[in-house]
Amino acid sequence: MAIANENSVVGIEYEVKEAGSSEVVDTNKGAQPLEFITGKGHIIPGLENALVGMEKGESGDIMVKAADAYGEVNPEAKQTLPIEQFEGVDLKEGMTLYGQGEDGQTVQVTVTSFNDKEVQVDFNHPLAGKDLMFSVTVLDVRDATDEEAATGQVGGEQCDDGSCGCGH
Repeated sequence: MAIANENSVVGIEYEVKEAGSSEVVDTNKGAQPLEFITGKGHIIPGLENALVGMEKGESGDIMVKAADAYGEVNPEAKQTLPIEQFEGVDLKEGMTLYGQGEDGQTVQVTVTSFNDKEVQVDFNHPLAGKDLMFSVTVLDVRDATDEEAATGQVGGEQCDDGSCGCGH
């Protein structure tokens, strides 16, 4: 069965590098497969679109341009904040901090520099502006159940012990 544009439950093993680099920036090799439902926006669009048509057992290298990954760098996503907002934090250049945005969602920022009065932070994703090379193997593909298609969540089966059976 081939991966469809919508409502395919897909499990993949992947390794991703910045294009032109040999440094691995993320991988799940040797760990749990990344499972998602197509058409729900769970993974970056460039990767999802490239997976459509692939089948279980198929592998490939997929180049995803920055615009179809984490987007281009947005200069307006860089801010200077008063150091008082970081009280109790042992600041280091390049460190990643997590906070809560205005809409209640988790926000990730990178500290780009600081002094005794101000902290410069960057709200861009660390991989924004970067083309990415994925090495992917499709481990599983199936049609989503009606419940999975409606909720956008993989699974839903309960085991006798009350767990979801996914190993978490």
